[in-house]
Amino acid sequence: MKRVAIQGIAGSFHDIAAREYFKDEEIEIVPCETFAQVFQTMKSDTSLISLVAIENTIAGSLLQNHQLLKNSGLKIAGEHKLRIKHNLVAIAGQSIEDIKEVYSHPIALMQCGEFLGQNKGIKAIEYDDTASSAKMIAELNETGKAAICGEEAAQIYGLEILSKGIETNKRNFTRFLVLADPWMVDDLNQKKQPNKASLAFVLPHEEGSLAQILSILSYYKMNLTKIQSMPIIGHEWEYEFFVDLRFEDYLRFKQSLDAIGPLTKGLTILGEYQEGKQTL
Repeated sequence: MKRVAIQGIAGSFHDIAAREYFKDEEIEIVPCETFAQVFQTMKSDTSLISLVAIENTIAGSLLQNHQLLKNSGLKIAGEHKLRIKHNLVAIAGQSIEDIKEVYSHPIALMQCGEFLGQNKGIKAIEYDDTASSAKMIAELNETGKAAICGEEAAQIYGLEILSKGIETNKRNFTRFLVLADPWMVDDLNQKKQPNKASLAFVLPHEEGSLAQILSILSYYKMNLTKIQSMPIIGHEWEYEFFVDLRFEDYLRFKQSLDAIGPLTKGLTILGEYQEGKQTL
């Protein structure tokens, strides 16, 4: 049975993503309070797998997780794209008009800004994450308080859904990376042909250095699906780049790496994996 470390508890979106990705397998969830704790737990037990959110279509990239991944030595074995649906949940027997406070993760609150703006009598209060907000509301067992979370969390903690699908943008997706120790990656991907890769590299602080890299990747027919820059602490105005590439020809992908390697510093392949499907 696979053991999967996640940030959050039962009913969290990380929990949902893990169970969807390994839908045909029995898994044991290892809950962690923070992303840093996920990576520390993985370091202490190399037999673990983890699912870690890396970007959201509304909130953008989780920059902290890019750096945690780069420093961890873990490899990306896959990805999963999860449609995020938020709900207002509370102790049974109430209406929206009864709610005075709502608790949730700050990003979830932001993603439900239009709903909260239409219900100005409800005070939004930041909490650790969506599922733990639901658990807290259930344990308090008080009227007038609600949480924003997924439907699964409402079911687990015995709460009533007062309003479904309250996220402002219905095309709200989070992309999760499946991470593992390098020795496990081949076993996880033995039936999957890689068509995507994630890279990290540093470029010299010279005119046109990034443009040159992009031109080479274009020549080799690499589809650049994401590029993220992060400042290098202690080196003013220098940046590390995180790049996602999609490709049809694995040999041309390898050739593109050979071509850009001499132009970069510390080129690292964070993972080669199969692109995750997106469904509404």
